[in-house]
Amino acid sequence: MEPDTRSRILDAAEKLLVQHGLDATTLRMITTEAQANLAAVNYHFGSKEALIEAVFRRRLTWLNEQRIAALDAFEAEAGGAPLKPRQIVEAFFGVAIRMAADKGGGQSFMRLLGRTYTEPSDFVRSFLAAEYAEVIARFKAAFFKALPDVPQEEFLWRFHFMMGALSYAISGADALRLLGPIDEPDPDALYARLMSFLIGGLRAPLPTLAPASQAKAAKKPRGKRAA
Repeated sequence: MEPDTRSRILDAAEKLLVQHGLDATTLRMITTEAQANLAAVNYHFGSKEALIEAVFRRRLTWLNEQRIAALDAFEAEAGGAPLKPRQIVEAFFGVAIRMAADKGGGQSFMRLLGRTYTEPSDFVRSFLAAEYAEVIARFKAAFFKALPDVPQEEFLWRFHFMMGALSYAISGADALRLLGPIDEPDPDALYARLMSFLIGGLRAPLPTLAPASQAKAAKKPRGKRAA
């Protein structure tokens, strides 16, 4: 086997998964793109699911390590005090936005990750939940400490919306064109716009809910805290 066969298969799979999605991308398509054969896929990965896991893990491990490192640095600087929410947003989302600007592979992967958020399969949903478990736990704890007056359920909804905004922003110019003649922004402009939007979402007033929903969601009193 050529020493770069595994990398060629991973690169081909990542490219095709972005273009066609998980279900529509076949092993035959991947081996054709990679100029490899099915035996090579079986040798290096064993199955299509294992190959897809390897595609995600190749870059997702690094991404989550960078997120934790950024959060660790902010917490060390804070010396036990709650972080500013904008610092936590920077640690989690800022790293991802910068990765999406990397045309050396990060951009393609982040588009794949964004597509996966909107077109999840049970297999990938379970896989990503396991990969994200430690990271999400750390960031939830930091947000809860930084925003004690925001009910935890309400914060989880906001985090959910923030993840959706990130997915849409990194999906590429095709999504932007649905709204009109918007050019694909340069990475710095995208970073500034998205970070401003995400922080604004955290600062938004708490919603007025129907009585039943309000009783369920209001675990803590409403209050104000600068983001």
